Amino acid sequence: MQKVTLKELSQLLGATIKGDATLEITSVATLESATKGQLSFLANSKYRAQLEATQASAVLLSEKEASCYHGNALIVSDPYVGFARVAQLLDTTPKETPGIHPSAQIDTSAILGDGAAIGANAVIGANVILGENVQIGPGCVVGESSIIGSNTRLWANVSVYHNVHIGHDCIVHSGTVIGSDGFGYANERGNWVKIPQTGGVRIGNHVEIGACTSIDRGALSHTEIHDGVIIDNQVQIAHNVVIGQNTAMAGGSIIAGSSTIGKYCIIGGGSAVAGHLSVADGVHISGGTNVTSVIREKGVYSSATIAMENKLWRRNTVRFRQLDELFSRVKTLEKSAKGSE
Repeated sequence: MQKVTLKELSQLLGATIKGDATLEITSVATLESATKGQLSFLANSKYRAQLEATQASAVLLSEKEASCYHGNALIVSDPYVGFARVAQLLDTTPKETPGIHPSAQIDTSAILGDGAAIGANAVIGANVILGENVQIGPGCVVGESSIIGSNTRLWANVSVYHNVHIGHDCIVHSGTVIGSDGFGYANERGNWVKIPQTGGVRIGNHVEIGACTSIDRGALSHTEIHDGVIIDNQVQIAHNVVIGQNTAMAGGSIIAGSSTIGKYCIIGGGSAVAGHLSVADGVHISGGTNVTSVIREKGVYSSATIAMENKLWRRNTVRFRQLDELFSRVKTLEKSAKGSE
């Protein structure tokens, strides 16, 4: 079990110590569940009542909260970010053992960097390049001419098609498919004619992709996911989409083909962005929002209706359909009122 003292953590975080600097921490936990040897944090004031009752050996606190706390503490400007840093340090997630499992199938033309780990039943195609310390989980497939950068990890059963480039220090979770065909077809008198998707996928550095997410390859040019993007589970990213640096996409969100999402955006869960649109940098799209037009200005955008009783929802749906008629009637009444003045 890894142990680290409050003094060592203070140096990592640039924090001020309140209490015993020699106290040893072995893991992190919530205020409510923490026990001896664990470090917790208070980042949301609604959990303040749990602070005095916590059994944590120490707590990450802002300067304001620390003034009212009598236990051991590390005082930081952002306790939640501090918690994330400590959690990384004490992470116990298992890693693939370096080396190649006997059941893995690796093409003779593939190039494997030092320290690469290839799990059971994985398949590495022709002309694949794996960087140093890449971890390929059991059952993964990496297609022809794909490149995976150093220190990137593919969890079990990830499918990477041909001509996909993934940067360094990325994480791709189980069941995700990268480089599948985009939804490209022409219609000839009612019959669908498939358009070969000859582009690839280009994923930057420090990108994390959740489980069972699909990222389609480009039709002609590439689908692009830039540095620092984080993508949740069960997200659909269509062909030729471009997602800017450090944007976050929550679970179940969808980006249709050829749309561009700016830098530092947040796409809420269950949201959908229609095709051939652009979204400016710094846009926050609330969960369940349908984006059907270009967003040119930074800000928060929402469109979903709130939950209500079914009977009320049915009545409001009927009234929504009448909005255009009601608008026309109001305009007519306004003209009549002006004419009578």
